[in-house]
Amino acid sequence: MKKITGIGGVFFKCENPKAINEWYAKNLGMPLTDYGATFEWREDADPSKKGSTTWSTFPQNTKYFDPSAKPFMINYRVENIVALVDELKKDNVTVIDEIAEYDYGKFVHILDPEGNVIELWEPKEESAEDNVAG
Repeated sequence: MKKITGIGGVFFKCENPKAINEWYAKNLGMPLTDYGATFEWREDADPSKKGSTTWSTFPQNTKYFDPSAKPFMINYRVENIVALVDELKKDNVTVIDEIAEYDYGKFVHILDPEGNVIELWEPKEESAEDNVAG
């Protein structure tokens, strides 16, 4: 079974998210929205399939990375999150929450052996045809 298929996002805490976002936009041309930057790409093996990777800042006091005390969290793209969570539980991996489903995919959070929170994301499948106006 395929597990990680790519990096879905990089999230980190900072003293002043607004100022950091402005710095990245001004100095590095980061295309920012209220939620950070999203970089879209196409899968190498099947260019009709789209993907994206998100970069986002969070305030120092965010609880989103809990229970980890680290100032970052990586989001990994996965296939078949339900089967993967079942496999992780069998291997005694700490699964923090239940799988949550949104319009853009399914999410769950786990802990690695050092207590880092890892966000797993099974994106809703999108193809190039999904964005064609008709």
